[in-house]
Amino acid sequence: MTTVSPTPTSVKTTAKTLYGLDSPTMTIDSAHMVNGMSGEVKIPLPAYLIEHEQGLVLFDTGFHPKVCDGPANLFGDRPETDMIESRPEHKLEHQLAKLGYSLSDVTHMVVSHIHCDHAGGLYLFPQAKFFVGPGEIEYGQNPNPESQHLVMDEDFLSEDVAGFDWTTVDTPRHDLFGDGAIELLHLPGHTPGQLAMLIRLPSRNVILSADVVHLREALTNRVAAPTDWDQEIAVRSIDRLAEIVAEENAHLWIAHDYRDWAEFGDPLTPLR
Repeated sequence: MTTVSPTPTSVKTTAKTLYGLDSPTMTIDSAHMVNGMSGEVKIPLPAYLIEHEQGLVLFDTGFHPKVCDGPANLFGDRPETDMIESRPEHKLEHQLAKLGYSLSDVTHMVVSHIHCDHAGGLYLFPQAKFFVGPGEIEYGQNPNPESQHLVMDEDFLSEDVAGFDWTTVDTPRHDLFGDGAIELLHLPGHTPGQLAMLIRLPSRNVILSADVVHLREALTNRVAAPTDWDQEIAVRSIDRLAEIVAEENAHLWIAHDYRDWAEFGDPLTPLR
């Protein structure tokens, strides 16, 4: 596994297009996502696609695609089976096809973290360059008890996936292409290697939070999640996320917050 250092950026360009892909949803008690909250919420479990002149970037994969044929295919008699709504068309191969791409067109795979609702489809992209935060794979081998149910070894520890082209982003910010268009932001707490992504588009800057925060209330109230690996570090990263949003005059897209889709549009809406 390669480790990268910060890339000096002299000229800032932009990515071409950002798409939020359609995905299964889960109905869950918000208390599992933000300390102090209660009440059910229906959350999306998406991946994102970014078009850049130097490659096609996927941010997360969502669940293993067999969930799209029925949640019991992955979870069996676990409670998640009854909490998840999915359809075959949610599979990444179908989502990419609607945009004119195939799985083999993806050149860069950014793994925000290795929980199964974000990393279940890594095996689909053997041709891609993989990027992950520091300590993430090691954490997946020994997760904290509160989030052990979110980790499935086969997602990232299979012989095939382990043999892919992996790079560890061992710095607070990493310029993916060296042109300022896409930066990977190491904001640990939910997991040791948790990554968010800053995307500079022609019309706006967007930050994809992944699970630095799960719902908007976590950002507003600066509170962690019960499943966070380290809640004190998580709150510091939430503070840092808010600072970067302000510094970059960015729009924050919280992956699991259904309300954010009202701002960014329906799945597959192009943002440029």
